Amino acid sequence: MQLKMNVTAISAIGLLFLGACSSGNQATNSTSSPAPSAETQPSPPAGSPAKSTSGGNHGGQGGQVIESGPYHLELVSKKEAAQTHIDFFLQKGDNHEPIPNAKVTAQVQLPDGSQKSLDMKYDASDKHYTAILPSATPGEYKAVILSDISGEKVNGRFSFKH
Repeated sequence: MQLKMNVTAISAIGLLFLGACSSGNQATNSTSSPAPSAETQPSPPAGSPAKSTSGGNHGGQGGQVIESGPYHLELVSKKEAAQTHIDFFLQKGDNHEPIPNAKVTAQVQLPDGSQKSLDMKYDASDKHYTAILPSATPGEYKAVILSDISGEKVNGRFSFKH
C-alpha cells in the first residue's frame, strides 16, 4: 500500500515537472487557411524567434523563425518610404534547401485592423519569396503566411512592428 502511494506521488510530480517544462509557443502547421484575428496567440516581436531557434545560428537571415516539421520558415520585414518590403524564406531539411515551386500568400493585418492579401513571388537569385505591402503606418502588423508545397499546406504566424 505504501509503495503504491509513493509510486503515485512520484508519477504526479513527474507529470507536473514535464508540464512546466513544455513550451506553449509552438510552430503552426495547419491544413486550413486561417486569417489573422484577435483569437490568434501573439507572435514574438520582429527579430526574435517564434520557437526556440534563432535566425543567426540556424541558417537564418536574422528574421522571425518557425521550424515546422522538416520546414524552416523565416519572415524578414523592412520598412521603406511608404511601404513595407516582406521577404519570406521557405526551406526544407537540415541543410535548408530553398523550395522554389510553392504557392505562397501573405495575409497581413495592418495596425488599423484592415487586412491585405499579398501573393508572394519567388526571387530565384535570392532564393526566397517577396512582396511589397503598400503600408508603412507605425504600429504592429500581424501576418499569416500560407504556403502550398505540391498540395501540402505549411503555414506560419508572425508579427512585426514599424
